[in-house]
Amino acid sequence: MFVDKAKIFVKGGDGGDGLVSYRREAHVPLGGPAGGDGGKGGDVIFRVDEGLRTLMDFRYQKHFKAPRGEKGKTKNMHGANAEDMIVRVPPGTVVIDDDTNEILADMTVHGQEVVIARGGRGGRGNSRFASAANPAPEIAEKGEEGVERWVVLELKVMADVGLVGFPSVGKSTLLSVVSAARPKIASYHFTTLTPNLGVVEVEEGRSFVMADLPGLIEGAHEGVGLGHEFLRHIERTRVIVHVVDMSAAEGRDPYEDYVKINDELRLYNVRLEERPQLIVANKMDVPEAEEHLREFRAKLAADGVDRRIYPISAATKQGIQELLYAVADLLESIPAAPPVEELAEVAERKIYRLEQDDDDSFTIRRENDVFIVEGAAVERLAKRTDFNRYDSAVRFANILRKMGVDNELRRRGAVDGQTIRIGELEFEFSEKE
Repeated sequence: MFVDKAKIFVKGGDGGDGLVSYRREAHVPLGGPAGGDGGKGGDVIFRVDEGLRTLMDFRYQKHFKAPRGEKGKTKNMHGANAEDMIVRVPPGTVVIDDDTNEILADMTVHGQEVVIARGGRGGRGNSRFASAANPAPEIAEKGEEGVERWVVLELKVMADVGLVGFPSVGKSTLLSVVSAARPKIASYHFTTLTPNLGVVEVEEGRSFVMADLPGLIEGAHEGVGLGHEFLRHIERTRVIVHVVDMSAAEGRDPYEDYVKINDELRLYNVRLEERPQLIVANKMDVPEAEEHLREFRAKLAADGVDRRIYPISAATKQGIQELLYAVADLLESIPAAPPVEELAEVAERKIYRLEQDDDDSFTIRRENDVFIVEGAAVERLAKRTDFNRYDSAVRFANILRKMGVDNELRRRGAVDGQTIRIGELEFEFSEKE
């Protein structure tokens, strides 16, 4: 089974908690703080593996969580950083954030890696908070939570040549003749529901990958039928081989079919109009095909289209070899890969920005008698504070005061004993400075 779309959950590992500890040695009666920092949580990293061809593995495993960092240790020793989780994906995988529909990564090259979910930083141990005013602090941070998100994986087939055309024009038959691929072939429409790949050997040292893409229909660019599921695979091909049925089966006009398919490609992605394209006139073994081909050439010339036509019969193998040499020659004359917008570095910048602390902005809203404080920095501070320790709670209150949260709450009418909610935590407002 060919699987070309999957939705999965990824989560970076949480950072390890910092430790509250003190130096305890003989003859050292006033040992200072010696709690180490926690280790960093593991990242979830997607890596391209050219040995994979589908997203089948993601049908059975949909959750990927990196391990958390180790807790801090005594004697100021850091906890170990967690190992990253490597998730292998096939070439041509596009990673999309399910919430925002933003493209996080477009992965095309073997070995390419992108951080999809960054692990959380480790919490600081109490030795980090020692000062002249508080030489033995009971303060240690909890580890930061790792980034988590649902992502959609879409696979766009990576092939040198893509066969396009209306259903039942002979694409599958052509692929079965020129390669070892054995796609399903039948006399009804939409026999091919998923892309089939085959390696075509032209001669020793010359070969290319050909994809039999499911037949398109009018309106495919708007999602009619399985339009979008089919069209996205064409974006990856370097050369388009447009197969036209010259037998005019079912009373269809070959030239109208040719124009409609090209319109669908252009409306889906205007760049496909610039992709090199060869026209293959198939089913030339049918008696009426020669007359239809002459009419096709005349209409093509009248529209000012200068493209060579390769008459073939996939059933009798007529004209096949000439077509394969033409395709191989064209592939050697164009760039090694279709233009792909590189988004890996952009994706990493977006993900890394989630960790930055330079934005201390916050908002306050009121629900009945509860004041809700919202802001990335405030919520992160609350999650990393160990409220079971008095010194940590005092530090938390002091930071909020410096950020201006207290003054803003007073301005909005908060009074002593009022409930304040930050994230999932609730506190009582105090007028004490």
